[in-house]
Amino acid sequence: MHYESIMYDIREDGIGVVTFNRPKRANAMSQSMLKELEHLCAHMEQDQTLKCVIVTGAGPAFSAGFDLKDQADAMPSGVADWVPLLEADFKGIMSFWNLSKPSIAAVNGPALAGGFELMLGCDLAIAADTAVFGEPELKFGAGIVAMLLPWFVGPKIAREMIYMGEDSLSAQRALELGLINKITPAADVMDTAMQYARRLVQMDPMVLGRTKQALNRTYELMGMQRALRAALDIDIMIEGEGSQLKRDFLQVVSRDGLGKALAWREARYATPG
Repeated sequence: MHYESIMYDIREDGIGVVTFNRPKRANAMSQSMLKELEHLCAHMEQDQTLKCVIVTGAGPAFSAGFDLKDQADAMPSGVADWVPLLEADFKGIMSFWNLSKPSIAAVNGPALAGGFELMLGCDLAIAADTAVFGEPELKFGAGIVAMLLPWFVGPKIAREMIYMGEDSLSAQRALELGLINKITPAADVMDTAMQYARRLVQMDPMVLGRTKQALNRTYELMGMQRALRAALDIDIMIEGEGSQLKRDFLQVVSRDGLGKALAWREARYATPG
């Protein structure tokens, strides 16, 4: 099957590889990309020969999150505009959490915002030693689409990362916090992910799939799905009301491009002196 924004191929022994394929945009997730991902996940769910999925990014990034240039071009306003966009964003982030097959994030570069949350939703994560992670949304007046981070770290760390707009968490720190499973040189990320995948496909797929179901059910009984839904509803309110900071940021994106908008954003938080 052919997609514009993602690539998919089957390697040995029923190992599928999903590659976000917008390298010029740091694999930012556009609405069209999310539709392709939804279609692909439905296909993978039904493919009885598929036993494990590796998720990675083309070029130097895993994913920088959702496509802010798309937002700047569309300038959605009000809850009615934001509901379908954020619902699609949330579904995309949770794609691999909800997939019955085990998934491995091969984090070849920056995994930020929605890209970071999607990585958290994968069952395992192998990261390049040069990868960085984070939740920068609050720095440009946006909310968090999928509030997964508090389910992985303690409240103080989760609040610090989110409140401070952390966007340069190192791979080593991510490993210490339990956000990833292993660090490897950048050139070895896919090989290491394949080693993990080869181990997984040796397991009985029925047993592995039902075990993933049991693990996910554990979090559901702890209230995870209800909490994520509540957080998404709050994010819809945030975006629907709209912050002046977000409007100013998107105007700079629209006028001067994303690079200058990011520089504008960082200048606001520069420490004086």
